[in-house]
Amino acid sequence: MLASDRVFLDRLLLTPSPSGFERPVQDVVRDYAGNFASEVTTDIHGNVIVGVNPTGSPRVMLAGHCDQIGLMVKNIDDRGFVWVHAIGGWDPQILLGQSVQVWAESGPIPGVIARKPIHLLSQDERKAVPEIKNLWVDCGFANGEEARGLVQPGDPITATLAIQPMRNNLARATAMDNKVGAWTVMSAARRVSEANPQAAVFAVSTVQEEIGLRGVQTSAFGIDPQLGIVVDVTHATDCPTIDENQFGKVKLGKGPVLYRGANVNPVVFRKLNEQAAQHGLPVQINGLAYPASNDAAQLQLSRAGVGTGLVCIPNRYMHSPCEMVSFDDLENAAELIAKFCLALSPTDDFTP
Repeated sequence: MLASDRVFLDRLLLTPSPSGFERPVQDVVRDYAGNFASEVTTDIHGNVIVGVNPTGSPRVMLAGHCDQIGLMVKNIDDRGFVWVHAIGGWDPQILLGQSVQVWAESGPIPGVIARKPIHLLSQDERKAVPEIKNLWVDCGFANGEEARGLVQPGDPITATLAIQPMRNNLARATAMDNKVGAWTVMSAARRVSEANPQAAVFAVSTVQEEIGLRGVQTSAFGIDPQLGIVVDVTHATDCPTIDENQFGKVKLGKGPVLYRGANVNPVVFRKLNEQAAQHGLPVQINGLAYPASNDAAQLQLSRAGVGTGLVCIPNRYMHSPCEMVSFDDLENAAELIAKFCLALSPTDDFTP
């Protein structure tokens, strides 16, 4: 991984982007893309669209959503405790005891998510699965007046942002889902820009995926691509308690996952797989028997239809503050997508 690409990844991971509040991380994307792109635009929805050879053919859209799950301030009580709603899909048990940051207008305010100690829980309370409505954020405010002077309803909250390199070229961080997807499509576009593509390539850092696959709908309508590659994370199954017979065999560090199924154009899949073999890039194959729970489901249906491919980064512990991926998988995914784009010509036919 180039030093500039690693700096870009670290900046993405250390910048907040809960769904609906992606502007700070989109500024990071624009700053990176300005070094190589033919054009960098932001649509009214907040998607950042990075064009390389924009007059070429065919038109290809690379989509990686930049938003992360988080929380939103709903109320501040008279004692200064902050009550929240979820932005995206959380397991409330994971939130207990987490360090968080409230992203107020005045700047980030550290806090913790808490409930009463186990010593004070009744037997029934100990057995019950916690609900977000029963958790609160404690920022150390003396009272409601102090809290309301700094925090207001609608402020977003994230788990404390951090990245920790680990053994075997792995790393864990908050919001690998899906800042690594945004990184991959932008890194792929940078590689395409250094060659001589025939295709028009539009790498998009899409918004609001975690609350309904929203940004990909508006950006795809505006770009009007014939082809699209979506990059998101997928569940690594190489850890205890996950059934490979149900979810497939997916390992960290063994390459990005190429999905097959009705959500994926078979010609796009085949050409991705061929490029991987031709250039010695490792990939893992998995099946998807239903529409993807990511941007691919909507990209495929844009306008009269888009020939869609789905390239996923194996990720352990998804939707938690300790998501884990392999740097090798990121690098191989970006390289594969760039090779795919560079192999395209105006005469290619992706009709199934």
